[in-house]
Amino acid sequence: MSTQVKRKKKRSKFLGTMINPTHFHRSQIKFLLIVLPFAILMLLPMIFIVSHAFKPFSELYAYPPKFFVRRPTLDSFRMLFRITSQAGVPLVRYLFNSLIQAVGVIFFTLFFGSLAAYSFSFLSYRGKKILFGANQIAIMFVAVAVAVPRYIVMNKLGLINNYFSLIIPLIAMPVGVFLLKQFMDQIPLELIDAAKIDGANNFQIYLRVVVPLVKPALATVAILSFQAAWNNTEASSLFVDDESLKTLAYYFSTMSLGSSALANQGISAAASLMMFLPNIVFFILVQNQVMNTMAYSGMK
Repeated sequence: MSTQVKRKKKRSKFLGTMINPTHFHRSQIKFLLIVLPFAILMLLPMIFIVSHAFKPFSELYAYPPKFFVRRPTLDSFRMLFRITSQAGVPLVRYLFNSLIQAVGVIFFTLFFGSLAAYSFSFLSYRGKKILFGANQIAIMFVAVAVAVPRYIVMNKLGLINNYFSLIIPLIAMPVGVFLLKQFMDQIPLELIDAAKIDGANNFQIYLRVVVPLVKPALATVAILSFQAAWNNTEASSLFVDDESLKTLAYYFSTMSLGSSALANQGISAAASLMMFLPNIVFFILVQNQVMNTMAYSGMK
C-alpha cells in the first residue's frame, strides 16, 4: 500500500472521528476545552426551566432569587391539572390535537418538501428558476404577514374548523425545501443516470435512491417542522372555532390562571416545562442525523 493511500485513509478516519465520533480520542480534548464552556452556557436556560417548574411557592419569589430548586415539589403541576379539569375540554384532548398536528405537519412537510427539492435538483422544466426564486423570497416572510390571504384561501377551500386547519397552513416550509435541495445537489448525477438506465421512473428514483441518501437532511427538517407545529398557536386561533380542536400550546397561552400572581408563576413554569420537554426529547432522538447534515451540507 502506497504512502499516499495510507495518508488518505488516516485523514478519512480522523475526519470521521471529528464529525461523528463513536469513541473518545485524545485529539478531541482541544475541541472539548473550547466547546464545553459554550455548552454549559446553553444548558443553563434548560436547567432553569426544569428547576423553576418544581419550585415551591416559597422559592418562586424568593429574594435573592435562587437558580436551583432546594425543595422540589409537584404543587405547580397539581394546580395546573386542577385548572384544566375545570375547563369544558380535558387536557388530554388538547394534547391529542397537538400530537395530530405535529405528526401531520412533519409527514406532509417532509413529503412535499422533498418532492419539491427533488424537482429543483434533478428535473428540467420551464419556470424552475422562477419557482426556486419564489421559494427563496418566501423565506423572508413571517406567518403573521400572510395571515389574511392564508385565511381567505383556507375559507374558500372549506378547510376551516377541522384537523386540516391545524396541518395545512404549516406544511409549506421554504427553509426545509432549500436545505433539502442543497443536500440533494451533492448526489452524483451518475447514480440518477444509472437508475434511469435500469428503467426506474422519477418517483422510483426519488423514493429508492434519493431519499435514503438525504436522511440526515430529512431529520433536520423534521425537527424544524415539529418545533413549528408543537409551539404554534396561530392555526388554532385563526382557523379553528371549536374548542375541542384547539392545541395544547394555544390552551396554555390563553387559559385563565386566576388572580393569584404567586400561583400564576408556578403554573406558567409547569406549562412551560410541558411544552419544552417534547422539543428537547425529539431533538435528542435525531440529533445524530442533524450533526451529519451540518457536517456535510457544505461539502461537494
